[in-house]
Amino acid sequence: MPRMDGIEVCRRLRGEGDVPILFLSSRDDEIDRILGIELGADDYVTKPFSPREVVARVMAVLRRVSGRPPEVERAATTLRHGRLTLDPEGWQAQWGGEAVALTVTEFGILRTLAAMPSKVFSRDAIIDRLRGPGFALTDRTIDSHVRNLRAKFAGHGAEDLIETRPGIGYRIGACGG
Repeated sequence: MPRMDGIEVCRRLRGEGDVPILFLSSRDDEIDRILGIELGADDYVTKPFSPREVVARVMAVLRRVSGRPPEVERAATTLRHGRLTLDPEGWQAQWGGEAVALTVTEFGILRTLAAMPSKVFSRDAIIDRLRGPGFALTDRTIDSHVRNLRAKFAGHGAEDLIETRPGIGYRIGACGG
């Protein structure tokens, strides 16, 4: 690298935040690898390397950093939004006190949306929340589950469960009935 070495880049990135760092270097001395890891790198690969191994290591790092559930999902508190109530520990959904039977995926989508009511989630963001990054699931599958959610809740008088933001994604509706 022309202006600064990888160690300095790593040091500065770690000072700014928690971005994943993987060293890909020709410096293969043990001290170089140890220094890189101690300064905050998530992994260190030396040349020559196998492209498959690098991809596997990148995926492992991304699983570790992106696979952390958000704080609101870790705390299994009851979520309430308008007439909607979700009990994450019991995997139960209610509309105005009436139980609504949902599949695991439908419940996960609803929990994701209700946990952050002002946020609009893209289909890819919903997939990442449900299955983790890189999971092979088409975004139209999310549309199908949202359609099923709307139909199930419409049977209980819910007409404003999920809002569609054209070209962006979905967010929880007002849930007023």
